[in-house]
Amino acid sequence: MDSATKDEMQPSLPPGSSCPGPEWPEQEKAEQLARGAALKWASGIFYRPEQLARLGQYRSREVQRTSSLEARIKSVVQSYLEGVKTGVWQLAQAFEAVQGTREALGQARGLLQGMAEATQTLQPLREQVAQHKQLQVLSQLLPRLRAVPAAVAHTQTLIGAQRLLEAYVCLRELEQLQEETWAPLGGLELPVFEGLGPLAEALGQAVEAAAGVAGQLAREDPALLVAAVRVAEVDAGHTTSLELPPRDWRRRCLQALQEGLERTHFGTPLLLEPGALAGWLEALRVALPAELAIAEALVAPCCPPHYQVVRLWAHTLHSGLRRCLQQLLEGPALGAADAFTLLRWTLHVYLGPEMMGSLELGPEADVSQLEPLLTPENIEQLEATFVTQIQVNVAQWLQKALDGEVAEWNREQEPGTDSSGFYHSPMPAIVLQILEENIRVTSMVSESLQRRVHIMALSELGTFLRSFSDALIRFSRDHIRGEVMAPHYVPYLLATLNYQSALSSSVSVLQPGGAASGALAPVEAALDELQRRICRLVLEALLAELQVRTFLQPRLCLTRPHPAPVRSSALASVVVEPRAAGQCMRADGKLLPGFQASTESCDPGALKGKAGKWGSAHRKGVLDPLRSLQLLLAEAERTVVLQYLRALMQGRLVCRGAEERTQAAERLQHDAAQLRELFLGLGLEESYQCAPVLLALRDLLNLRDPMLLGLEVAGLRQKFPDVSEDHVSALLDLRGDVSREQRLAALSSLQAGPQPSPSAGRRALFSLVPVPTPALSSCLPSGPCA
Repeated sequence: MDSATKDEMQPSLPPGSSCPGPEWPEQEKAEQLARGAALKWASGIFYRPEQLARLGQYRSREVQRTSSLEARIKSVVQSYLEGVKTGVWQLAQAFEAVQGTREALGQARGLLQGMAEATQTLQPLREQVAQHKQLQVLSQLLPRLRAVPAAVAHTQTLIGAQRLLEAYVCLRELEQLQEETWAPLGGLELPVFEGLGPLAEALGQAVEAAAGVAGQLAREDPALLVAAVRVAEVDAGHTTSLELPPRDWRRRCLQALQEGLERTHFGTPLLLEPGALAGWLEALRVALPAELAIAEALVAPCCPPHYQVVRLWAHTLHSGLRRCLQQLLEGPALGAADAFTLLRWTLHVYLGPEMMGSLELGPEADVSQLEPLLTPENIEQLEATFVTQIQVNVAQWLQKALDGEVAEWNREQEPGTDSSGFYHSPMPAIVLQILEENIRVTSMVSESLQRRVHIMALSELGTFLRSFSDALIRFSRDHIRGEVMAPHYVPYLLATLNYQSALSSSVSVLQPGGAASGALAPVEAALDELQRRICRLVLEALLAELQVRTFLQPRLCLTRPHPAPVRSSALASVVVEPRAAGQCMRADGKLLPGFQASTESCDPGALKGKAGKWGSAHRKGVLDPLRSLQLLLAEAERTVVLQYLRALMQGRLVCRGAEERTQAAERLQHDAAQLRELFLGLGLEESYQCAPVLLALRDLLNLRDPMLLGLEVAGLRQKFPDVSEDHVSALLDLRGDVSREQRLAALSSLQAGPQPSPSAGRRALFSLVPVPTPALSSCLPSGPCA
């Protein structure tokens, strides 16, 4: 379609007029889209010239379509206009109806105002009618109202005579009469009924009083108990129209039952004298099961099933007892005996078969739901109280035992002996009995208390051992100084060694079944140390009696080995003989410049005259346990080796060549073999011996290559962890061929090498051997002359 055709189809506007703008922007946009779509359609239809021949057909078709659309639009508009006309007519009809309704409402309002004024004029007549009705009711009930005071007095008499059911019937009749007058009188309270409130309260108190002594009534007058319970139950189902607070006699009855039970058994404050708690608990052990038996046999048949009398009794007694015990624990601290008794009673007796765990109670008691009598805090408090007080007692008992033992050390007679002839004292048995008995008794209460007492017992035993050791040191010091001369010093030392060994062998009885296996380790270590100390004191006394003297000279000379065989009763001694410097002889009789060492055994016959007391003690069997013998021999052998090491360290001996080092190493090996043979013959186990240190020193002296000294020193440190740099330096001085660089390398290996394991370390040796202080250098280590 061309532009001329489109102009003809559009309506023309009169001159001077302009096309009105669209009413909405969307309308203009829609027209533009429609025109664009029409143009697109037309351009697609008439794109080719041969299609222009059918332009007339298209025009007539569009004219017909346009006419059809205009007809449909006119039909729709006509239908819309008819609907609008109908709506306008209906609105007019509704407006007329509203006007009529308004006029009718106005007339009704006027009528209502007139009726209200007429009603006000009838109010006095209405009041007179109400008064007439009340007078009519009062006239009908007047005979009954006149009898109310007498009925109240009669009911009060019945309550006083404990005829509770009859009293309740009379009370209900009076309350029924009150209800009958209350509604007709419009809630008016008549003065004649003022006594019903106190009367009902008096009856309620009578019910509570009967319930409070239910156990006694069940035995003496069960009918009264039944009457009280029935009154409470009947009143619980009663409803009234009166505006009165509920009486709730059932709750009051149950509460009275509980309070009566608690008042009977726990009503008075618990003020017990020390030690009286056990009697009170024993009385409860008898009284509470008897009370439960009465409840099950006599009280329960008098009460409804839903009261659950046995359960009520059990829980009430439990609550009262729990509250009483809490008050007791809040008061002054209990003694050890009372704390122990209370713990055992609450944890075992109370829940045991004699009381709450009795099979006679049955499931009705429901004791599984009971709270513990004592809280964890209470148990902790009681256990701490018991342990603290029993610790004081144990400490006093042990101190008395120690004082008695120390007092016997200065007696004029020897210590007592047992059936085998060994020196004996009852103190170990007393100490162990005191501690073991306290541990054993606490096993009757709980594992926690037993564990606490076990720890306390071990602590007190350790304190006792320290006190014993201090007393022994004072005893030995006073004897050596001559302040207090003990007539039988050595026998009492040997007696202490015997019963300390007895303690060591019997201390395991303090170990309860559930305790840790290492709990006794500190005590056993303390006992071992004390035994070693006693052994050292015995050796010192023995050496003093044998008058063995040590002379420290620049040259170390130990005597030759004795040709006689070493017997079990022989005693070895190390003697450093005073010789002229450098005049020591070799084993072959030639001079050995700088070093000579040998060992001598003392003949038992020669010892008899010098050590009569020791021989007497030995014949009486001083060393009862084998462990004591081993300790004594070990300390003796250790003393010999320490003397040997002191002589080596302080002798300042220097080997002048490889031959002298070889001879010194051979002598060390020879002396070590002699010591080993001697003490093995005396019965000392090889694992206890310290003589192998001489073999280690032999290896250090016999080393051919000084460059390997670092490895040898590291091996020495592994075997004897307490060796120091000063000891190693003194040992290197013995060789005589160690340069400064080799010495520094060997000493550095002590720190650079692996640290020795604790299990590999022997007993302390080098740490007990002093080393001479080296001479001061003439210059600083960093100076030019260093």
